[in-house]
Amino acid sequence: MLPTLLIVDDERSTRDGLRSALEDEFEVYTAAGTREALAILQSEAIQLVLTDLRLGGDSGMDLLDAALALPDPPVAIMMTAYGSVDTAVEAMRRGAWHFVTKPLNLDEVEMLLKRALRSRNLETENKHLVHQVKKSHHLDRLIGKSPEMQKVADHIQQVAPTRATILIEGETGTGKEVVAHLLHHLSGRPAAKMVTVHCAALSPQLLESELFGHEKGAFTGASQRRIGRFEQADGGTLFLDEIGEIDVTTQIKLLRVLSERTLERVGGNTPIPVDVRLITATHKNLRELVDRGDFREDFYYRLNVVKVVMPPLRARREDIVLLANAFLQEFAKENERPVKPLTDAALQLLQSYGWPGNVRELRTAIEHGVVMSNDAVIDVRHLPQFLSSGTAPPSHFSQPSKNSLDAAAEFNLHVLEANTIRAALNVARGNRTHAADLLGISRRTLQRKLQELGH
Repeated sequence: MLPTLLIVDDERSTRDGLRSALEDEFEVYTAAGTREALAILQSEAIQLVLTDLRLGGDSGMDLLDAALALPDPPVAIMMTAYGSVDTAVEAMRRGAWHFVTKPLNLDEVEMLLKRALRSRNLETENKHLVHQVKKSHHLDRLIGKSPEMQKVADHIQQVAPTRATILIEGETGTGKEVVAHLLHHLSGRPAAKMVTVHCAALSPQLLESELFGHEKGAFTGASQRRIGRFEQADGGTLFLDEIGEIDVTTQIKLLRVLSERTLERVGGNTPIPVDVRLITATHKNLRELVDRGDFREDFYYRLNVVKVVMPPLRARREDIVLLANAFLQEFAKENERPVKPLTDAALQLLQSYGWPGNVRELRTAIEHGVVMSNDAVIDVRHLPQFLSSGTAPPSHFSQPSKNSLDAAAEFNLHVLEANTIRAALNVARGNRTHAADLLGISRRTLQRKLQELGH
């Protein structure tokens, strides 16, 4: 395909002569004045413009300004019979690539056009490379070379520039929030604000006010108007973490916002338009919640336009060493300590452990090793004891041991659940928030189960 060239001159003989001389090398369009030229620029993908400075009653300078203001501007070369240093400087100052005077040397004009085209192509390629480097820089946060993580990275690059609502599913600690930030930074609105709401941490009443805001006097204690997170994120991204924890009433209100792109503050009745890219995340299987009647099906379909599934760490063991080394660098710098290598025994332990807490648990283990080692290396003894003690809760794919459970209790779900909860609390050293993370449930759910167990 030939490169496209627009020739603008109010003299027909000049237009026709240039067309005849250049049409073997370029796909040539012609125009007699500014209005006609702008119409062509807006309808065709013009790469080069060769325009006279004086176009009857129009000015080539005005055409230059309009052409360079286009989203994908062409390279412009000015020509005139009234050449002077002043007009040349002014044209170059406004963005012209070069300036030629009449009478034209056709060989010189063709050479200039080809050089201008090469310059434009190099600039376009450079912008593309810069964009790719920025994307790669952001994607470096997604550590892993396993096929599972390459699939996630490819998926992120595919969907990030779109406006589609995205649901991120994955076990606790797999890096869902990291993915949400990547999706925002690689979107078409990275300079805008990204607002995060952790849904499981708020009661239904507080969550509604947090999301939609409230008017003064909407409820007891509402002494002034509050702008909600949707309005704060207008023009940017709203990330709702643990979306599976929200109640049905809030689901209905969120569904309305997604459908109508407007909201009403609590206590208000004025529709407020919002332009928000919504990203949600959950450690639960929302499809299963829908099938059980615990999550609205219509809301699920609104959220699940595009799904990104984060694999558990046990499904990508080849990434454990990469992640461990990255965390070693991070925590050595943070604690102002030299970077110490992991011994072969330590690496073997890390790769053999089940990691029910996934990347977050690995990160904590490496931080522990960096802090506890006074040697030149980080060995097994510097890592958390639970890695080698066997007290960690089993992974989702592990089977109960016949040696540790009697035959009557082995297949009793209540006994298995109770044993798993106790093991998680043991690993978490009694910290219920950490234990809930290890189990992949909310702290409220853990609290309820403990009450059922009499704790």
